[in-house]
Amino acid sequence: METQLPDGFAPVKSMRQLVGPLIAIIVGIFMVILDSTAMNVAIPVLSDDFGRSLLDVQWTVTGYALAQAAVIPLAGWMSDKFGAKQIFIISLLLFTIGSVLCAQANTLEQLIVFRVLQGLGGGMVLPIAFAMTFRMSPPDKAGSIMGMMGFPILMAPALGPMLAGYLVDYVNWQWIFLINLPIGIIGLALAIWQLPKLPKQSSTSLDMLGIVLGPLAFAGLSYGLSEGGVSWSSDKTIIGLVGGAIALILFAVVELTRKQQPLLELRVFRSALFTRGIIVQWVMQFTMFGIIFMIPYFMQKLMGMDAFHAGMWTLPQALAAATFMPIGGRLYDRIGARPLLFVGLLLVSAGAFLIAQIDPDQSPWAFLLPRILLGAGFGMSFIPLNTYLIQSAPPSLVSRVTSLTSATQQVITSFSVAGLTTIIANRTTAHIKDGLKPVPDAMSSAFHDAYLLLSILALVGFVLGLTLRKPKVSVSADQQNIAVNESMMG
Repeated sequence: METQLPDGFAPVKSMRQLVGPLIAIIVGIFMVILDSTAMNVAIPVLSDDFGRSLLDVQWTVTGYALAQAAVIPLAGWMSDKFGAKQIFIISLLLFTIGSVLCAQANTLEQLIVFRVLQGLGGGMVLPIAFAMTFRMSPPDKAGSIMGMMGFPILMAPALGPMLAGYLVDYVNWQWIFLINLPIGIIGLALAIWQLPKLPKQSSTSLDMLGIVLGPLAFAGLSYGLSEGGVSWSSDKTIIGLVGGAIALILFAVVELTRKQQPLLELRVFRSALFTRGIIVQWVMQFTMFGIIFMIPYFMQKLMGMDAFHAGMWTLPQALAAATFMPIGGRLYDRIGARPLLFVGLLLVSAGAFLIAQIDPDQSPWAFLLPRILLGAGFGMSFIPLNTYLIQSAPPSLVSRVTSLTSATQQVITSFSVAGLTTIIANRTTAHIKDGLKPVPDAMSSAFHDAYLLLSILALVGFVLGLTLRKPKVSVSADQQNIAVNESMMG
């Protein structure tokens, strides 16, 4: 008896037919992730070129993350309404155009705006790519094919900072974005030529209030946190925090009372298991991205390293994560999430604590062990935690979990960057008042304070992780595969 496939699924008849579409999809994913990870090593150079502070330049990362968070929940609706292939092509085009405009930016404000444009395109590429792959894959091959998509996820973070560092040192920072032009053209040509037109699906009405209130809330809170680096009592800080909080409350009310499909399915928080799990995920995201964002700046500004060598020091962490990620995935089925989170978050906390002891006059080799610990801890706990979230959600809401987790991860990233730059600015001022030289002593001490805070935060996540109980498995293996892989893109 022939298996009845859900609406919208159009699997290819042979694996050979899938090669072309997979190459097109992987090129698009690789470009987006490569660019996302490349920015951190360019921050000090951008600060010097534009003559602006870290508080200002961090918005090139924060704005990008918030733009992605805004469009991730829309990816499914737009694919259903207009077709996955069409939206994938438009998203790649938007990202490529945004990249070219970033390279032409003459002011920091222009660069931030163009980075937002990039984020609007990049946020759509990632979830649509995995959904298309899943829909094209033969049912008996879905798991192995989705596993292949991990290649760009694991390789791009390792190569991005090194490539960006080389371009910043030996060419100029504009080439971080210009390099996306040939890759984008190739990706667009492959997508137009190779991707099949998948069947459109019935779509619900669009949650317009959610689209307005959600980004307004998250941007307002991020802006308020950032302005706190100047003064917590300033009008800008108060307006940002209060306005963002009001918008967030209204957003929650709208999403919880909406009878049709909301932008983000907040009802899933009624599950205590899911709520505890996603808080642990937020703690991990805040800690990991904060460290990834701060270390290149510390190496370049305070240790005097060039961008290329600072980028190279991301490699141990990326390789450790790539090594331990499949191990964590296999062990989850045997022992559950709690032991893996126990070890993983303990390693992350230890890595952050060791980094907090490094002074600018030390050898960069002092970063080797801490970064391996960070990568191993993140790799060991990432897939188990995402799988746990899928399994702990109410069965009727599983299909909506990945949009929620992916979007909120981007929001937490923006909070991490804005919050930590504010802490560094405030602590630098405080240490200067205590009599330390601004550079490197006061700034170095401020970075130490921030790293210590992150190590404590990881310990908080560790304690919360101990409260997690193994959920009853209520979703199929295929649902878990697509959901976990989509979460990896967040």
